Amino acid sequence: MRSIRFCFVIFIALLGNNVMAQVPGLVKYVNPLAGTATATTPSALKHGDVLANFANTVPAVCTPFAMTQWTPQTQAAEKKCIPPYYYKDNNFEGFRGSHWISGSCMQDYGSVTIMPITGKLKTTNYYAQYNHKDEHSTPYLYTVGLPSYKIHTGVTATPRCGIIEVTADAADSLYLIITPNSDWGEGYIKVDAKHNEIYGYNPVHRIYQGWGKPAGFNGYFVIKVEKAIGKNGTFITDNNNLPDSLMSRKNRGAYVGFKLQKGEKLHIRIGTSFSSLEGARKNLAAELPGWDFNAVAAKSKAIWEQALKQIEVNTDNQSDKHIFYTSLYHSMQAPHLYNDVDGTYPQFSSDHKLATIKGNYYCDFSLWDVFRAELPFYEILKPAFINNIVQSLMTMGDQGGWLPIFPCWDNYTSEMVGDHTSSVITSAYLKGISKDNVQNAYRLMRQNAFDQPKNWKDYVDGKGRRALDSYLKYGYIPLEDSVKEAFHKMEQVSRSLEYNYDDFALSQMAKKLGKTDDYNTLTKRAMYYKNLFDPSVGFVRGRMRDGTFTKHFNPDSTQTYITEGTPRQYTFYVPQDVPGLAKLMGGRDKLESALDDLFAKNEYWHGNEPGHQIPFMYNFTAQPWKTQKAVRTILYGEYSNGPGGLGGNDDAGQMSAWYMFASMGFYPLNPISGQFLLCSPIFDNVTINLTNGKKLQVVTHKKSKNSMYINVVKWNGQAYSKNYITYANIMKGGTLDIYLQDEPDKNWGADVAQQPFGLTAASN
Repeated sequence: MRSIRFCFVIFIALLGNNVMAQVPGLVKYVNPLAGTATATTPSALKHGDVLANFANTVPAVCTPFAMTQWTPQTQAAEKKCIPPYYYKDNNFEGFRGSHWISGSCMQDYGSVTIMPITGKLKTTNYYAQYNHKDEHSTPYLYTVGLPSYKIHTGVTATPRCGIIEVTADAADSLYLIITPNSDWGEGYIKVDAKHNEIYGYNPVHRIYQGWGKPAGFNGYFVIKVEKAIGKNGTFITDNNNLPDSLMSRKNRGAYVGFKLQKGEKLHIRIGTSFSSLEGARKNLAAELPGWDFNAVAAKSKAIWEQALKQIEVNTDNQSDKHIFYTSLYHSMQAPHLYNDVDGTYPQFSSDHKLATIKGNYYCDFSLWDVFRAELPFYEILKPAFINNIVQSLMTMGDQGGWLPIFPCWDNYTSEMVGDHTSSVITSAYLKGISKDNVQNAYRLMRQNAFDQPKNWKDYVDGKGRRALDSYLKYGYIPLEDSVKEAFHKMEQVSRSLEYNYDDFALSQMAKKLGKTDDYNTLTKRAMYYKNLFDPSVGFVRGRMRDGTFTKHFNPDSTQTYITEGTPRQYTFYVPQDVPGLAKLMGGRDKLESALDDLFAKNEYWHGNEPGHQIPFMYNFTAQPWKTQKAVRTILYGEYSNGPGGLGGNDDAGQMSAWYMFASMGFYPLNPISGQFLLCSPIFDNVTINLTNGKKLQVVTHKKSKNSMYINVVKWNGQAYSKNYITYANIMKGGTLDIYLQDEPDKNWGADVAQQPFGLTAASN
């Protein structure tokens, strides 16, 4: 244990000295409050609803991809779609050790909240009103003044732990109110005054598949205070004359009291774990052995500077720089680290079984979202991290028997539609990021694509693709199959289209491994999108078992067979074969016209992830300059630096990743392909410092400050005619010079030979 702690402290100290000495500060550009208010962007106002219009980010204090984020709490409980913090609130309820899945419409879980108050003991209505001018929010430190209690307080963090500092502005009694946030009235809390310690746990529950069932693990916490505890006890609501421990009661918590003089500080260290109380203690001993609050904050800041400096953007537009680095911060909030410092973690989909791992185990994957851009972003930035994610997903498959569709709170969920684990794993193997256990990876992915559990209970629990039998029988999911055993019922067209892409992904793995029969079968299935395209209307449409399409049709109204969108929007979700979709529509000019109509009618919804590739689809037409125009409009219309600066749920970093890619000048429309479609960057210069020691530079040359249309591209000084760049070239490092002018260049990138490929051969 001593060696683990020593190595961690030395590593952070060296990291901090290196970063602070050599790199201009970038963390100052991060605004953690961005996305904490309702969106005011054009597409959010037209297409979103109340819940979808919140980015649902929180001002998290943490390290990248941490186990626990520490956030000011303005919303109690762990309810679905309600994050711990809203900018609109003015009641501070304490610091929450949170596992909120950043930017999601999911739930917090296993959390604990610590609220400092002064004066007389209160165990209800003890919140404090505060003003935003009194709060200071950074990735490594959050502070706030609470005038009503005559204190100011702050929190900083390590990967698994947090430390709170409370400073008395006047001499008074100080109490800490500690509440495990179980909406189920479960869990345990105990005050051990002899050892200046409070500890307990908050049991985790599932939502979506298995809604309300225990998740099979707890959020454990061990809290240590710097001073000897005075008055103490536990409480249920306003009854605070209870013993020093409580088990499974609603509205319960603990309190500990102290006497503080004016200017005196109290420090509180908190260790967290998903494995055990002992795990929380080990994590605390290893990561936070001392009481030096400022030193911990400095080390956390150094970690963030190191993470942010992997991409250096240069521009005179400070707002763009703030949005970029805030996006980079948001992209590092999920997935969550699940294992303790000794490698112990809760076994996937189990009943309080523990396992150990070398390296790290991650969970909480918003896979319907992050496979599109957020994980491809880290394929470039941190390939070893992506391999760690792939191994975590495969561990889930081995332990639970099936690859998960949307693994959260260390369980199956089958949330949303699709089976995008196949995309994530295949992409990593095709790019050479993952190399080991390839046959097992293929076995697990193939099982999802070809089989369903023989045990009905397993299927109901979330194992396997929803409605796979209908999909294989008809080549699409007919409307008669309402997909009952899913949280998102029906949505047959969207589900089918996303399975088409997943089949394409697995087909490429089959091809790599020489599994010819599977490759041929899966490639055929990847073309099933044609079965849902109705040429009489030019859109995808719900279809019955007998092959007839729905009688009543409006492409711009929400339909039960479409996921969170409209038929017009989802028609463009064929990332594996955009040339084939163009042929279905009648040619490249028809695809272009269909895209024009979408934008002209204001039907593009940036808050819905399946549309994120749409602006880049002009790169498959004779007018790629329209991608440059559309992307630029979205960059400046759907993102800003304020609390309402994201046009919908950030969804574990996907919205943020879109911004980073698009602002740098390239985007992975088809994540499997390794092709990144070019657009016009907004920065003068971008340098990506790759972990292999190479650098990718994107240098923008403008004829005027208003220039946004590409007319020349060079790669390492040589003329480059393609309107995309490959992953292989990016990872070799080099310089991409992009020359912009004020008027569209209608020749650049317009020829089929210069454009990305699809399953169908393109033609002019």
